[in-house]
Amino acid sequence: MRWQTGSRKQLCSNVTPLSLIILGSFLPVVIAKGTSPSTESVWRPLFNGKDLDGWVPKIKGYPLGENHLDTFRVEDGILKVSYDKYKAFENKFGHLFYVKEKFSHYRLRVEYRFVGEQCPGGPSWAVRNNGIMFHCQDPRTMRRDQDFPVSIEAQLLGGLGKGNRPTNNVCTPGTHIVLEGKLFTPHCTNSRSKTYYGDP
Repeated sequence: MRWQTGSRKQLCSNVTPLSLIILGSFLPVVIAKGTSPSTESVWRPLFNGKDLDGWVPKIKGYPLGENHLDTFRVEDGILKVSYDKYKAFENKFGHLFYVKEKFSHYRLRVEYRFVGEQCPGGPSWAVRNNGIMFHCQDPRTMRRDQDFPVSIEAQLLGGLGKGNRPTNNVCTPGTHIVLEGKLFTPHCTNSRSKTYYGDP
């Protein structure tokens, strides 16, 4: 998947009340000549495998930078997102923003896995539901009580054990997209991917 825009925006990960393990996150540096990007690129990691250097959490109800109940952590070289220390979810949607630099032309490669059960009190639509939010609003402009940043999201879904549930859907919190030359206002557009069940 290739995402392009003329402006430079934030990149963040959307977190819903289920554990998520991010095994790797890589972004190629695209060498641009003039106004159009070159096909020449070099992959480089955004996550260093040791700590959250370059990343800043924003959890609903808390100020930017406060990692409430250690929601985002690095263990054994893996970036983990977990609500295991919460007694109840209470709509504490969390996001982890990459803030070292902004990007305009890039490809992102992420390996992820859902594990465990949803936090008590989490909404039914949020089961095995996460995402990569591209071109997010600056996290410093988010209200303390804001659920999600304005963004374009590549929604990551895990199967629920039955039925079809495609992943890599496009969702648009706080905005809209143009699809096939027309303004498209529904919140999410399903992809044609197969369902990935993973852990039952």
